[in-house]
Amino acid sequence: MSTPPMFGSVVPLDREAHKKLHLRTDLSTVDKVKGLNSMFLTTVEFSEACKEFPIVFVRAGEAPKDGGKQPVAPLAVLGLKPGHNLFVEGDKWTANYAPAYVRRYPFMMAHIDDQGNMALCIDDQWAGFSDKDGQALFAADGEATEFLVNAKNFVESYERETERTRAACHELVELGILQDMRFESTNEAGNKVDVDGFMTVDEKKLAELDDATVVRLHRNGLLALLEMHRLSLGNMARLAQLQLARKD
Repeated sequence: MSTPPMFGSVVPLDREAHKKLHLRTDLSTVDKVKGLNSMFLTTVEFSEACKEFPIVFVRAGEAPKDGGKQPVAPLAVLGLKPGHNLFVEGDKWTANYAPAYVRRYPFMMAHIDDQGNMALCIDDQWAGFSDKDGQALFAADGEATEFLVNAKNFVESYERETERTRAACHELVELGILQDMRFESTNEAGNKVDVDGFMTVDEKKLAELDDATVVRLHRNGLLALLEMHRLSLGNMARLAQLQLARKD
């Protein structure tokens, strides 16, 4: 089982092994994301995320062995240098919106076997877990508490949106309307920030799509997502100024 960013040790939640487990919800998870300069974003989040972060696409995973195109995934850009999150100051998250990726922590859904079965998992290294403090995950009869049910519903919804996001990105790749991009910014002092390795919509190729395809993209919501992505790129200059103002 792979361990995604933020998570330390991912283990399936077990009603017997974890019957006494409690979770403190008052502990900040900001320390877990201060070193992340980007974060996976589901398409349903674009409308809120585009107001705060640049939304870009990156190649994800390996190209199919049958010669198909390499998948892509959307990311919210949080910083312009590796290990730097410009939306963390001390122990506070400064943006008005936090991606669902971080809000689900310390829970996640993960594959537990080769048959594709999934289970609710936890990061059992998270300091918020204990046998007595916080919200109980299981009741005395071994059934999930309302707190755990709500947490499971959230991560299951997140997983469904992740699948929808993969489908949307697959269509963008098949249409061939994404291009590699590079961003550069220099402040008045001559300090420079360069960012590459990401993809954005190719405006020329988008404009060349036939009418039937444009109508289909409008009706399935992809055209609106591309517009939100395009508008979000205006946040890149704001991040550059924040980065150039930092001394680290």
